[in-house]
Amino acid sequence: MTEATAPRKGRPRSADADVAILAATRVALAELGWGGVTMGDVAARAGVAKTTLYRRWPSKNELVVDAVAVLFDELEMVDLGSLRADIESVVRQFADLLARPESQAALLALFAEASRDPALRQRVREAIIHPQKRLVHQGRAAAQARGELAADASPEAAREDVDIIFDTIAGTVEHRMLVSGECADPEWISRFTTLLLAPLTALPLASTPLKGPQNPAGSV
Repeated sequence: MTEATAPRKGRPRSADADVAILAATRVALAELGWGGVTMGDVAARAGVAKTTLYRRWPSKNELVVDAVAVLFDELEMVDLGSLRADIESVVRQFADLLARPESQAALLALFAEASRDPALRQRVREAIIHPQKRLVHQGRAAAQARGELAADASPEAAREDVDIIFDTIAGTVEHRMLVSGECADPEWISRFTTLLLAPLTALPLASTPLKGPQNPAGSV
């Protein structure tokens, strides 16, 4: 449980104040960049006292990470009846999220700063990356229940598969939209999903004997 979400004694927290603070943080990031954002400026933009802000988020790092994390909480994995439809839906939601100027500015500022700050990078992993892997877990479970994907060989293999699938989807969409500046339109999403599905749904290769001359015993 993070400092931002831990229960506190005294007056209960205001959900409206939290929403206003996190929104003000993203606007400030878009306008000023990481270096220009201050806790005092965010408090003024949100219309709250600076002490209120510090009670919720003791540092700018924690505040900015949570301001970005709530954006990703909007993403949902809905069972649409097929793995293709499920993947296309999530990719479309992610692309729509990244198309928003506040999302682009916040993510680029956060990732740039995290590349120089190991503690911030760890917080990004814990508050943003790891929680969003739930989408891959949910999509794989639904596909396995429908018989589209094989059952997990082991918990370790499943974790590795989830990591690779998540990195592939998140990395590809972020690179296209934030680095290359290209849009992720329905045609691109469909082609990307086709390429992603090919290895995921391929049947295991049958074990068959080699044909033709074999290497003699002892040869390299």
